[in-house]
Amino acid sequence: MDFLLVSRIDDARALAYTSSLGGSLIESGHTVSLESATAGAMNLEGVPIPEARPDAIVIVGGDGTILLSVQKMERQIPIIGVNWGEVGFLADLEPDKALKFLKSLKPGFSIEKRMRISLSSGGELLGQALNEALIVTTRPAKMLRFVIVVDGVPAERFRSDGLLLSTPTGSTAYAMSAGGPIVDPRIEGVLLVPLAPYMLSSRPHLIHSDRSLEVRLESRKPATLVIDGQASSDIGCEASILVKKSDEPVLFVDARRNFFEKVNDKLRRL
Repeated sequence: MDFLLVSRIDDARALAYTSSLGGSLIESGHTVSLESATAGAMNLEGVPIPEARPDAIVIVGGDGTILLSVQKMERQIPIIGVNWGEVGFLADLEPDKALKFLKSLKPGFSIEKRMRISLSSGGELLGQALNEALIVTTRPAKMLRFVIVVDGVPAERFRSDGLLLSTPTGSTAYAMSAGGPIVDPRIEGVLLVPLAPYMLSSRPHLIHSDRSLEVRLESRKPATLVIDGQASSDIGCEASILVKKSDEPVLFVDARRNFFEKVNDKLRRL
């Protein structure tokens, strides 16, 4: 097996663990290379993620490190996370069990596909999100006005501090904190969660990915779009954003962990 290792670079212990993990995998007969930022933190030569062609990418860090790595990919490569964060919903392996699992991994391993959402405006791609896209005002304590259009029909109008457009994978992230439901990642849909809506009747919606979904921003206040907490762009006061299922899902190495068992285990840490 050919592995590319990625580590959070702001934690010396994570870097030391990644170095040790790589050495142990090499001793077991696997091929290992380091992602360029990770290698740079170790004063070594590395490979940028867009140029890498491994069988799998092993990411040592929290959900932020995993989301950043996915954003860097020009084509999707199977990934597996080793939890080195607060909770790590996207990381299936714990540090003390990762080596045993990775040593046993063989070509043809099982993959779990996770849906992403693609966001565009005026024919221009704004980004793709594995967890969520967030629309918030650039002026604190000001509300935005939204219109949700489903299959060409205005389904809801509301004012709120912002709007979360979440995937089922992201339902255990910001959307859960904002009062949204936990969604089985095998369901393909877009979860809409208004942030502090003015009307109590404005509730989260789960829209099937087959439907046409448009979010219209009709406000006097400028707004920002944030993708997976990694990239942001100004979208002004009025915008029409088309939201659809991405053509390229994220590929996770199947660590044979039941989703609901994992959620129960992770939530006990909060």
